[in-house]
Amino acid sequence: MGENGRSFQNRFPRDLALPGGSVSLRLMEAPDRNVILDFARKLPTDDLLFLRLNIASSEGMDEWVHNVLAGRTITVLAEQGGAVVGYASIHHNDAMWNRHIGEIRVNVGAEFRKQGLGRRLVEEVFGIARDIGLRKISAQMTPDQKGARVTFERLGFRPEALLADFVVDREGKTRDLLIMTLDVEGFTDVEYVSAAGARKAS
Repeated sequence: MGENGRSFQNRFPRDLALPGGSVSLRLMEAPDRNVILDFARKLPTDDLLFLRLNIASSEGMDEWVHNVLAGRTITVLAEQGGAVVGYASIHHNDAMWNRHIGEIRVNVGAEFRKQGLGRRLVEEVFGIARDIGLRKISAQMTPDQKGARVTFERLGFRPEALLADFVVDREGKTRDLLIMTLDVEGFTDVEYVSAAGARKAS
């Protein structure tokens, strides 16, 4: 990946004002392992259901760090008072046949939900997706995760597939899986476009 593809690094760290107080946005690094693990272990079980890694386990967190170091995952952290209160990741693999596609994964702590943090984090990783040359982004959730679905729909995501009984939760119950997608070039969020224009002008 060329230097232009890493231009997103210049956007961090920075502060973001929210109703619940200001948070700091920055890129995840290997030493963040334990503070993210603490955050993950406080999340509801359903929030962890469809992640490819069990980030509430030491093994899952180690693999996450490995993917960050290998460049396959780029994660934006939101922090307040030294604690992680949310994150969004874009996961991709340059070596695979679907290397033009990235998958978004986002989680926000209970105290910062309904404050717009999840949406802002998604906007951040969309900017990163543009910078690294991805063409399409996917997100996975259950049909009953209505808050997540609304967030992604507002950003232009549309349902791509509904897979019946596709996953099994930790209690052995099957769940449907909703896959939503958006072409990166179709992302026209007003806040992101305005912010990008302001950065170019500065």
